[in-house]
Amino acid sequence: MKKIVLLICVAAMALLGGNKVSAQSKYGADSIECIKYLSYYTEYYKQKNYDAALPNWRQAYKYCPPTSRYSMLSDGTTLLRNLIQKNQNNPVYKEQLIDSLMTLYNQRVQYWPKYAVSSLNNKALDMYNYMKDEPAKLLEGLTEIVAQTKSQTRPNIFLFQLNAAVDLYKKGMLDPENVIDIYETGVQYLDGVKAKNDVEARSIEKTKTDFESIFITSQVASCDNLIALFTPRYEADPQNLDLSKNIVRMMSLTEGCMDNDLFLNAIQTVYTLEPSASSAYYLYRLYSSRGDVDNATKYMEEAINSEESDATADAGYLFELAAFSFKNGKNAKAFEAAQKVVELNPEMAGKAYMLIGTIWGSTVCGGNEIERRAPYWVAVDYMTKAKNADPSLEEDANNHIRQYSAYYPEASEAFMYGVEKGQSYTVSCGGMRAVTTVRLQ
Repeated sequence: MKKIVLLICVAAMALLGGNKVSAQSKYGADSIECIKYLSYYTEYYKQKNYDAALPNWRQAYKYCPPTSRYSMLSDGTTLLRNLIQKNQNNPVYKEQLIDSLMTLYNQRVQYWPKYAVSSLNNKALDMYNYMKDEPAKLLEGLTEIVAQTKSQTRPNIFLFQLNAAVDLYKKGMLDPENVIDIYETGVQYLDGVKAKNDVEARSIEKTKTDFESIFITSQVASCDNLIALFTPRYEADPQNLDLSKNIVRMMSLTEGCMDNDLFLNAIQTVYTLEPSASSAYYLYRLYSSRGDVDNATKYMEEAINSEESDATADAGYLFELAAFSFKNGKNAKAFEAAQKVVELNPEMAGKAYMLIGTIWGSTVCGGNEIERRAPYWVAVDYMTKAKNADPSLEEDANNHIRQYSAYYPEASEAFMYGVEKGQSYTVSCGGMRAVTTVRLQ
């Protein structure tokens, strides 16, 4: 106790000596009492003796202006949390303590704007800790905080806010549009959060994934809801890039919601105002689902030619284009695309060779008996390459080889056209060309 008294005397002399007016302006009308209790509670607080610190802190809070010392307010939140924890079984008193805690945070924001963002973030965390059973109150408070802190909001607070909104939606207390607005705003602010290091960057990315998962699993965004919500918005401002991006993001996350006019219009806007491989690919998928082969091919080629896509991405795009072209009778286009897959990504060679073999095996060529059957030689060549490149394809490749081998010409037919087993033979058909080896029954 002598130590505390000595500290108070020294502090008082330093603060009041020589400049009484200045001390009074900072520590209030009763500056002696303010300084005394600040010293009392601080000494106990440093020792983590919160029970002894609390009554002295209350006196400091009574006599000192909120601007006297920031730590008085921040320490007070710690003391109140400790008291709340001790009064879990006293709901009335606990509620009063939580209200007092929120008041302290408001004063921290009001009187110490330098620390407003951190105070608001901490307030949000305490709201989540103490108001989980009151989702409406929690959502209102978190929404007010997010509106102030924006992209400086701690990422996990967006999860708390969306969870509260989904909870209210499931109870029939919140419209889908409100939940969607919260999700849109959260995505926008999360994209603006700046990571200080790699660990923080990974944490932010995980939060984004969790945020998206909460929204998807909530099933708030049915396709009909999205169309009803966004159609008038889009029609009112069809050149709004951010709006169109949101529409594309939301509808692409919703199962079966990409084959509609709103999605098509929005992705067209995104592609026109900000061309990219991903927006071109979306257009390919949309037009391909509608059977518009020319436009689908056009946009897939633009995705492939985009500078932002690398060799691995291009190989995937090319394989998909090859399969799409083959399905729609564009064998030459399919053959060309599949060949490029092998060049760009050897790991996909097996799949690409099997597709090329299938293309040749289904190609109908005109001419004499040898010319009509020659594509089967090429088909077998590529099926052999496929199983050599990827052993997992061996069974399927061998089945195709047996099938195609049945169509080899007879030796007598080959003799009639001057063709001999084992000789080199060039096949040119349907815009495709390949060199193979003659094989007979």
